[in-house]
Amino acid sequence: MSTLTHEKIQELIEEDCCHECEGLGGDKVCVHIEAIAELPSRFGDFHIVGFSNNRDGKEHVAIIKGEIIGAENVPVRLHSECLTGDVVGSLRCDCRDQLEAALKKIGSMEKGIVLYLRQEGRGIGLTNKIRAYSLQDAGLDTVEANLALGFRDDERDYAVAAHMLHSLKVKSIQLMTNNPKKIDQLTQHGVNVSGRIPHILPSNEHNIFYLQTKAAKSGHMIDFHGKPHLVEQSDHTIVEGMKELTESQVKALYD
Repeated sequence: MSTLTHEKIQELIEEDCCHECEGLGGDKVCVHIEAIAELPSRFGDFHIVGFSNNRDGKEHVAIIKGEIIGAENVPVRLHSECLTGDVVGSLRCDCRDQLEAALKKIGSMEKGIVLYLRQEGRGIGLTNKIRAYSLQDAGLDTVEANLALGFRDDERDYAVAAHMLHSLKVKSIQLMTNNPKKIDQLTQHGVNVSGRIPHILPSNEHNIFYLQTKAAKSGHMIDFHGKPHLVEQSDHTIVEGMKELTESQVKALYD
């Protein structure tokens, strides 16, 4: 499964070993490409690239499909680590659904990147996230809980993500997000965000309030007021002159 991107990243690893720069953001974040390997998965065949950085000692990764070095309009998803959602399948958030949908979508594309960022609990850490959950159990929403613990509603910083994209020589991206703050931060750090791909998934009874809070208080672009389709509206439209087509031919028109 070795690709041109794989070969070029191997070259970047050799070049990057002594890399030093002024860094990005208030913390002057500088990242280094450390390793690359093939990553076949249930969502498609990827390469995984490991990064280190001088800010938090955490290892972030890029999951890559296709030829992305020097490419434009690369579909990109920024995903912040969520142990309770990604691993355990918690229904309190939509994190695992968001991650799997992004991997599935990009896995079906010619090229794309998922950046998996070690920013648990919107940047407050796992234990503090559990504390926030406890406050939510007592009636606070997700923003109020973070504020009660002395944090901002969102402590994440996307300077690391921006530097990772720069290190991968990506020229411009189509950001898969509902969060305008991600677009703003990446743009501030010199990433050319040429467009947005909405990434909205169905809610459940456990996370609907969480999602509504993200939309109302954190500015996420999530529409809860779309008009539902009637059952008959899901049928394919057939116009006069198409009566002779077989069912498989009609289906092919919509694939």
